Amino acid sequence: MENQIEKNLTHVHDLLSNGQFIEAMETYLHEDVELREANGEPKKGKAYCVKFEDDFIKNDVKEFVGYKVGNYAVNGNNSYYDAVMTLKLNDGTTLVSEQIVVTEWKDGKIFRERYYHA
Repeated sequence: MENQIEKNLTHVHDLLSNGQFIEAMETYLHEDVELREANGEPKKGKAYCVKFEDDFIKNDVKEFVGYKVGNYAVNGNNSYYDAVMTLKLNDGTTLVSEQIVVTEWKDGKIFRERYYHA
C-alpha cells in the first residue's frame, strides 16, 4: 500500500510543480474527498473541490510561479509533505504559501487532506 501511495504522491507533486492543479485533482481526488485549509471548514466532494479550485485559478490567478516540494513521508495510508507555492494574483500581489500537507488515502485516491500554512 505504501509503495502505491508514494508513487501516486510523486505524480501529484509532478503535476503541482507544473501548475497542473486541476489535472492533479481530477486524477487523484476521491469522490467523497474532504479538503481543509488550516482550521477552516472542509470542502466536501470531488466535483465541488475541483470547481472551487478552477474558479480560484480563473478569477484570481494571473500567473503560476512555482510549487516546490521539500520533504515527504508515507506511513500506512497517510502521507505528509512540505511545500512552497507561489502565485501572482490579478490584484497585483504575490501569494507565497508555505504548507505542510497531511493526506489520508483511500483506494489510491486522496480521501482527506489538510493544509497547514503560513
